[in-house]
Amino acid sequence: MNTVGLIVNPKAGKDIRRIVSYGRFTTDEEKLNIVARILTGLTDSGVDRVLAMPDTIGLIKAAINKSNQSIPVEILDIPAFGIEEDTALATKIMVESEVGCIVSLGGDGTNRCIAEHAASVPMVPVSTGTNNVFPILIEGTTAGLAAGLIATKSVDIKTTTQQKPLIEVEIDGKIVGVALIDAAISKQAYIGARAVWDAESIDEIFVSGFYPSCIGLASIASRIPIRTKAGIYVKLGDGKHTVSAPITPGVISRVNVNSWSEMKFDEKLPVSLKPCSIAVDGERTWVLRKNQSAVMTLREFGPIVVSISKTLEQAALSKKFIT
Repeated sequence: MNTVGLIVNPKAGKDIRRIVSYGRFTTDEEKLNIVARILTGLTDSGVDRVLAMPDTIGLIKAAINKSNQSIPVEILDIPAFGIEEDTALATKIMVESEVGCIVSLGGDGTNRCIAEHAASVPMVPVSTGTNNVFPILIEGTTAGLAAGLIATKSVDIKTTTQQKPLIEVEIDGKIVGVALIDAAISKQAYIGARAVWDAESIDEIFVSGFYPSCIGLASIASRIPIRTKAGIYVKLGDGKHTVSAPITPGVISRVNVNSWSEMKFDEKLPVSLKPCSIAVDGERTWVLRKNQSAVMTLREFGPIVVSISKTLEQAALSKKFIT
């Protein structure tokens, strides 16, 4: 049976960065419409079943009722608390159920959690967050079509997907999580509102690659004259350099940079500032105390992401859309 997993984060795009900048806001109504479009694409591509994560406001149920598609959608029988653990549990169940692809509606945080638990399952990340780098802005119908073509093995997965890097976060010798785009060391040794938007509060940034068109902390590294096939490390603070970077949507910040260097794959880089908080993909997640140690490691083989354009192109050339 060809099955696709569907994870929708109703809280995506509603953090404090919408208040302190001109961040994008995706309404619940639009998320509902996107899901309905995805179901249309999945149906047309021949998917037999959809496993969906339940959500706290009933977006999935509303989308099923609104859609005129006949594809069976099974909402997982798990609690919905509106927290990251919902996504983690749903992803694990989908992997165990051998879904052929996972479609996500959310931001970098949602996709980071999926990537951490999805192993080798291809992902179609649809952006509905405030300030995203990993997921993409894509029309829901084409996203559903691409996911369905992958799940039904109608295209060559090796040539229509790309494996992205990630950064492992290690505290006191234990891997506690990952970052898809960047891990930043904040001088604020507390979690607070989670979202990070003030570059002056950042001491170090570890970035998984070169993202010249991104918004966020990774944009600082992507304005530096260094080119690497791996990652970039940036030490902020007093120095000879000032970098202009879009930290939040609609805001260009002048950031003092002390130094920078290449992050090599599998090289363990220690965190120098303590106490501090560690923010992954723009959200403070862990507090590091004075007596603790933390290490960042860039890994080459992270989540597998579907290329929408390559998938649809290959399907068209293979006459998948012609009857």
